Amino acid sequence: MVDLGLVVARLLHYAAVTLLAGVAVFPLYAYAVAEPKELSHRRHAVLLAAAIGTVLSGLLWFVFAVANMSGTLADVADKEVLWTVLSETTFGGVWMARMLLAVVIASVMANRPLGAGTAGRDVAAACLAAALMASLAGTGHAQIEEGWLSVAHVALDAMHLLAAGGWLGGLFPLGFILLDYSTRADAPIVDVDRILLRFSSMGYVAVVTLIVSGLVNSWFMVGSVSSLLNTSYGQILLAKLALFAAMLALAVANRFWLVPRMIEARNSAQPSFWLGRLRYHVLGEQFLGLMILLAVPVLGTMRPAVGQ
Repeated sequence: MVDLGLVVARLLHYAAVTLLAGVAVFPLYAYAVAEPKELSHRRHAVLLAAAIGTVLSGLLWFVFAVANMSGTLADVADKEVLWTVLSETTFGGVWMARMLLAVVIASVMANRPLGAGTAGRDVAAACLAAALMASLAGTGHAQIEEGWLSVAHVALDAMHLLAAGGWLGGLFPLGFILLDYSTRADAPIVDVDRILLRFSSMGYVAVVTLIVSGLVNSWFMVGSVSSLLNTSYGQILLAKLALFAAMLALAVANRFWLVPRMIEARNSAQPSFWLGRLRYHVLGEQFLGLMILLAVPVLGTMRPAVGQ
């Protein structure tokens, strides 16, 4: 029960933070000029919901983490146990810092007038959300290393998390834009073609970062091909890699097949067929991304394969 609750809590938190980071960063690369007010309103509502979800899921994570460390949920009500976890464990210190940052982000989102944001405030929100995303690296297996190896591992984890947040989280506002375009093709709010190409450019950077940091992190956590194939940790990691490959295949199809076809069709006729295919592919990427997020908290509660 406790182990399952910990996995679910971590999944909810990872999903909320990923959404928060991806949606906050999205306008920094997606638009050539200021974000349209209608899309800004919608994005702000998502950011507020994600920030609140981050705080609540973070509290839930702490409850089950304490129960996991002590062995029972009843100890969550014990002040001495709570103080011990907060003051004497690395998780407790990182958790407090992250929750403070999450509360700050939620407060900023709640107090910000709808649609009244400036480019500067968008950058501030994006930096805060990115910092919260990267700080997840301090709660994982990177803490098992010592010295410079620990620093390198945490840095690689942070890069991996930021790349994942930019790609997975950015799919959400992209889906909104595609849905809006499908219902208002005669007068779209933004130039969808250019946004799709900019998202693809960001995706190149994210994919390269994910591959490089993922390979090095796998070496830290697995250590050998034998451990990869013959341990539960390695097998779940392989499943995660398969999901990533499927997601990458959809992204490649979008960039080099569907988007060019949609642009060509728009110049000659209604691009509804290709737009529909593209929306389904984006939904597919979102589903695969959610499955990848599910694998992350499961791996986080398991003993690494290295040395087994």
